[in-house]
Amino acid sequence: MSKYRQIKKELKNKKELVACAEQLGVVGDGTRLKICYLLCRHPEFNVTDMAEILDTSVSVVSHSVKKLLELGLVDRRKEAQTVYYSLKKNDFTKTLKDFIT
Repeated sequence: MSKYRQIKKELKNKKELVACAEQLGVVGDGTRLKICYLLCRHPEFNVTDMAEILDTSVSVVSHSVKKLLELGLVDRRKEAQTVYYSLKKNDFTKTLKDFIT
């Protein structure tokens, strides 16, 4: 049984995530919006854990996180060989957090 079962359940029940993805071009797809949701609710994740939670490949998550980095929505922190991502604190992400959580 996955330790991320509750988080996966939350993601499946968040119809607001789909609506927000349609309204906000900057986070324009469901995967990037779900990553933002995860990082709003939890301080940080690495790509491997996000891929497990989202039931997608590491490659898809890595590509999505790269876009979020380019847009200035996430920060990264490296610990040994693992890179952790967190939601950047700015006006946009505050609004995003208020909207999707």
